[in-house]
Amino acid sequence: MRHNGQARQFPKIGMRNIKTAIAAALCAFVYYFFDRSPAFACIGAIFGMGSDLEMSKLHGGNRLFGTVIGGLLGMGLFRIYLIFYPEGGRSLLQVVLVFIGTILLILLCQLFWVGGVQPGGVVLCILLFNTPVDTYISYALNRIFDTGVGVVAALAVNSLFPGGFTFQRAEEYCANLEKKMEHFSGYHAAGREKGKHLPEDGEQSAE
Repeated sequence: MRHNGQARQFPKIGMRNIKTAIAAALCAFVYYFFDRSPAFACIGAIFGMGSDLEMSKLHGGNRLFGTVIGGLLGMGLFRIYLIFYPEGGRSLLQVVLVFIGTILLILLCQLFWVGGVQPGGVVLCILLFNTPVDTYISYALNRIFDTGVGVVAALAVNSLFPGGFTFQRAEEYCANLEKKMEHFSGYHAAGREKGKHLPEDGEQSAE
């Protein structure tokens, strides 16, 4: 494969690639036993995965808080819409509501979690324009829950690999254990060396 006259190497499968795949597959595996669609959980896991645990907290927080803010805001605005149009359908009121909703979404995200605007906007627009009247509440709540599961899965998987909390604690424990063993070995070696220079009982009596 060539790009601008130069050969492009095929991308390598890195650690983040593996961790993301494991987190998404873990969500699908768990949801299989509950006969529940893992779609939004897998999406949350993929969006929530970062190169290390700190980046996972950032990406996962963006997804989770954005979904919560957008979901709750979307439910409120859609409820207002149903007061005027109980049967649903399309109307110019949706234009007004999405305008107001977007402004409120950005303000709320600036207060609680700045990076939540984009994922929150996705949920807000789906609720306003693409959700049946009788399922908008369950859709929003299920999406919030599933996204939370996916983000937790991403954090859990990331913590077990290099750069994660559990992995770092294991490294620190091993390093401390190694230092203690070196200190212990050095102490006994010094004791043996000191013992070599002590006179024996026979030598003391001869003197």
